[in-house]
Amino acid sequence: MSKLDPLPGLSPYPLHHFYDEMFEGERSVRPHYKHVNHMFTGMSPEELQAKQHLMQRRMMEEGITFTLYNPAQDHPMERTIPFDMIPRIIAKDEWEKLEAGIIQRVTALNLFIHDIYHEQYIVKDGIVPRKMVISNCYFRPEMTGLRVPGGAYITTSGIDLIRHHDGNYYVLEDNLRTPSGFSYLFKGRSLMNQLFPELSFSSSIRDVEHSINRFLSVLRSLSPSRTPDPVIALLTPGEYNSAYYEHAFLAQQMGVHLVEGRDLVIQDHKLYLREMNGLKRVDVLYRRLDDDYIDPLAFDPNSLLGVAGLMNAYRAGNVAIANAPGTGVADDKAMYVYVPEMIRYYLKEEPILNNVPTYLLSKPDERQHVLDHLEEMVVKETSLSGGYGMLIGSEASRKEREDFRLKILAEPERYIAQPIMSLSRAPILSEGQMVPRHIDLRAFVLMGADRKPHVIPGGLTRVAMKEGSLVVNSSQGGGVKDTWVMS
Repeated sequence: MSKLDPLPGLSPYPLHHFYDEMFEGERSVRPHYKHVNHMFTGMSPEELQAKQHLMQRRMMEEGITFTLYNPAQDHPMERTIPFDMIPRIIAKDEWEKLEAGIIQRVTALNLFIHDIYHEQYIVKDGIVPRKMVISNCYFRPEMTGLRVPGGAYITTSGIDLIRHHDGNYYVLEDNLRTPSGFSYLFKGRSLMNQLFPELSFSSSIRDVEHSINRFLSVLRSLSPSRTPDPVIALLTPGEYNSAYYEHAFLAQQMGVHLVEGRDLVIQDHKLYLREMNGLKRVDVLYRRLDDDYIDPLAFDPNSLLGVAGLMNAYRAGNVAIANAPGTGVADDKAMYVYVPEMIRYYLKEEPILNNVPTYLLSKPDERQHVLDHLEEMVVKETSLSGGYGMLIGSEASRKEREDFRLKILAEPERYIAQPIMSLSRAPILSEGQMVPRHIDLRAFVLMGADRKPHVIPGGLTRVAMKEGSLVVNSSQGGGVKDTWVMS
């Protein structure tokens, strides 16, 4: 069978040199995918398109949206996030290794954040350069010496992983400030159960629904008060935020208050929610906006989104904030380089999951190597996320590469670079046919006062919907899949 021959019942599905999640070797189906493959190949293109249209209608009815911001357009565009119906499946033993590696990583990162705001042993011992910490735009001197409820800085995190053509997983990024995507994980599973009940219920897969209760328990555990039923509020920037659907979904599912900054007030160093019949004390604030905007008295004075005096209430120990202010210092893309050393330093263990090889462009020799091989590199601005401020050398024009070269030479410390990795592929449905697209995996981790990370089984598989594209971010037009972990 040649490389461009069609698989039985499918359109041409070239494997090339990429790792394919469903197919292996001479087009044989991987064992844990056989049930899913059999079902989808047994359906006609017309049946598959009908299911796809039904899925789209359900998403529209339920308002499952994401807002895209395009500089070329005057107004942001709200759309349903592309959801592909063929699940991504992870074998049990594979997931166990991933889970252990993610727990190890988040544990070390939490210890690192505590250390740099207290004793700074890792800096004194020369593992992480002092300049890299104190000059980091996410480092918050206001957090120095401050006790965080339960010692849990990273209540929620999203660890992005890719699988290379060698079949091994690599950590691509650590998202520790306000990671998004939880709602698409939970709603994706719900929609799959509705549209393909015979498929999901006949497969031995790990449940994700209980993780909503775990999410709530983790937030409750942070409460500094001794009340048995602490008041929790989710702080959103408002309905125009790209992830507002997720904010509303999580608040509704957990039964917590969905609030904007104008709904809250500080009195006597305590946080209160304004209600029709007066003020209600808030114990835990799960915020979905960055540090700069949460308190105009402590950070950006022009912010209209936060609560004036919030940091004073936090310092007084009267409210918990999740994630803790200042966590961004550890998800800076330059700090990512040092995570394997953090694991060795704090845990006395070897990293279970490897980083993608990364070049710090502040180092002259590494910078020159990257500039000499720019067409083979992904260059990222260290403080940005969501696919912004990024160059994919192989996809960029000569002018785009030259423009980025000048940016790097002007401010090399703002950038890191990584060799272009061969992201694994998985089949998606396009006009009733299976076609391959590149994917990654965002694994979600919850950590409460016991500081025992809980990894939600599966996480969110993100899909580059354009043929050949490596950009999976929702903010750049990417889609998602339900992710199954075999039990």
